[in-house]
Amino acid sequence: FFFFPERHVGNVRHERGKRLWFDVSKIAVGSELMGAELRLYQTPNCTLPPHRQYTLTIYSVLHNNRDKELEYVDSVITTGDHSGWLVFNMSGAVTAWVESPSANKGLYISLHMTHHNSGKELLPEEIGLTTTNSGDKEPFLVVFLGASSRSRQRRQTGSGGGRRRKKTADSSYPRNPLTDRPWARAHKSCQLQTLYVSFKDLKWEDWIIAPVGYEAFYCSGECNFPLNAVMNATNHAVVQTLVHLMNPVKVPKPCCAPTKLSTISVLFLDTSNVVVKKYKNMVVKSCGCH
Repeated sequence: FFFFPERHVGNVRHERGKRLWFDVSKIAVGSELMGAELRLYQTPNCTLPPHRQYTLTIYSVLHNNRDKELEYVDSVITTGDHSGWLVFNMSGAVTAWVESPSANKGLYISLHMTHHNSGKELLPEEIGLTTTNSGDKEPFLVVFLGASSRSRQRRQTGSGGGRRRKKTADSSYPRNPLTDRPWARAHKSCQLQTLYVSFKDLKWEDWIIAPVGYEAFYCSGECNFPLNAVMNATNHAVVQTLVHLMNPVKVPKPCCAPTKLSTISVLFLDTSNVVVKKYKNMVVKSCGCH
């Protein structure tokens, strides 16, 4: 099941972190919760030092007052130039919310510089984090239920209201995506691979003066469940992966493809002239599941 922020919880005065609240009341008490993930999208901030590290921490709000009491949920380390989805393990928090709905007072997102002694809290927006409704980059919570729970859930909630997105896959597929991890990890995950292109091997050395070749790189690997932050998966890829698990014959897995490319400069002969030209999209910089 997919959940999107039902409302933006107002920040307490002087808070620099952000709050989110998800309505998970549609999940029946006693459901077999296999796992839960919060996904936040980060757009690179080119004004920040590219290799400076930041720690993004997710807390569960225990008391919603001026002297807030927080409980640690999960954290990730990122950099200012990172682009893609950041994934946080929410299994414990969601389990607590399902068992006791009144305990769901939302999440608090806190950002600090890693290995920095000042302890100063930063605005998540400073590293390009999206915490509001921004189309396909909107934060979302994905909850994985066991097959028996999904069947019971459909009987209890029917078409259901709210903004919850439902899977429409055939639940008869026998594999359990969380317990069958050795099967899912049989092949390497989608990642950047080394590829050196020699212009001599391509028989282009007669007209290309420089360079003699370049590092082009390429993308290769599997887009298996679960899609972690390293895979830079789109929302569509996440959904397609889940549908593939239920009906692998009808729906293929997402493809590993370039998500960012850069240019190279080439010095070559054009009739009797020597020309320098920049060619776009020649070098793969990062890969993702699409």
